[in-house]
Amino acid sequence: MIFCKTKGGWTIHLDFLQLLTTPFKQGQMPLLFFPARAEVLPEPLGLVLVLASWNFPISLALDPVIGAISAGNTVVLKPSELSPASSSFLANTIPRYLDSAALKVIEGGHDAAEQLLQQKWDKIFFTGSSRVGRIIMAAAANHLTPVTLELGGKCPTILDSLSISDLEVAIKRIVGGKWGLCSGQACIGIDYVLVEEKFASILVELLKKCIKAFFGDSMPNLKNLCRIVSKSHFDRVSNLLGDPRVAASIVHGGSWDEQNLMIEPTILLDPPLDADIMSEEIFGPLLPIITLNKIEESIEFINLRPKPLAIYAFTKNERFKKKLLSETSSGSITFNDAVVQFVADSLPFGGVGQSGFGRYHGKYSFDTFSHEKAVLQRSFYLELEPRYPPWNDFKLDFIKLAYKFDYLGLLLLLSGLRRIFKRSN
Repeated sequence: MIFCKTKGGWTIHLDFLQLLTTPFKQGQMPLLFFPARAEVLPEPLGLVLVLASWNFPISLALDPVIGAISAGNTVVLKPSELSPASSSFLANTIPRYLDSAALKVIEGGHDAAEQLLQQKWDKIFFTGSSRVGRIIMAAAANHLTPVTLELGGKCPTILDSLSISDLEVAIKRIVGGKWGLCSGQACIGIDYVLVEEKFASILVELLKKCIKAFFGDSMPNLKNLCRIVSKSHFDRVSNLLGDPRVAASIVHGGSWDEQNLMIEPTILLDPPLDADIMSEEIFGPLLPIITLNKIEESIEFINLRPKPLAIYAFTKNERFKKKLLSETSSGSITFNDAVVQFVADSLPFGGVGQSGFGRYHGKYSFDTFSHEKAVLQRSFYLELEPRYPPWNDFKLDFIKLAYKFDYLGLLLLLSGLRRIFKRSN
């Protein structure tokens, strides 16, 4: 991998970087090109704009920046205005250690972002919502600028039948994957759980027990839980519970503290599927549980909706795993855990369909910010005259056979035997 985590943050392994920037040879060229040599040369795209998100304001800013810089680009980074302390930290700290001609940080709100998007870039990398992602794409289209969009969506968790010991581990990982990540404000966080109806009651009870152990048992006693990032986001999340049908499905939690922008971890059992909570990305501490007759029905349930950024499946059934892999589409799929794929730099991270496109992390960050230039080197020897006009039947036959790499046919043609065979037929 290119990057490793250290106590001080992300560092670049120069040995690996040198390896990645070295042209790499392709396989053997077709004999028709002999003598020739082919290689692929990675080269920088140029000037890159990175628009970072607010929920992980340091890593989601520096991860793509490291990839872009290591690939040889110059970068303009705009942190999110919704995380002003982190934005100020990046703006004040980065110039102390890095050349401002190679990396510049620009702070600001929507106006600053709009002005940046009016400029011509060689690459735009954006992390955020699908709504803003459409704005980014529209602006990039004016200059035919390639984009990487790291968006989100409704990431499902599938809970299959497990032993009690395995189930207890799964519950902790589900609670951590839902509420441990910024109180549900994470694109890779769990959005809802699919489970067979007969296991729903035990699932709810175990979730309640784990929530109490991790975060406390009531609104006044909440601990280890972050607030909602802004008043507008607080209103959006709390309004999801405004539908009386949704409110009626609450089996745990449902309280909030508007003054401190806190929402209690909330579990809902079978909320209406046509409600906003099941059609929009929740991005908050609300967890719907949807019951099924058979866990295999989860595949159809997922496929009827936009492709998610991630699928989490807790199961030991190898046949079911294979069906999930072959019959669903998502940015990633993790078995028997949640969200940990994000820190595995040997794996690409990115979405598919409405959850985004493009990928990064580790080597894939370098590739995202590079153009792989094809290089073909030939000699002046062994010139093939049939490739040039004036055309005749012999040259046309030669071109057809050469296009198919039919070396036996070429040998027969050059020896004159092919014409004999044609006349005899």
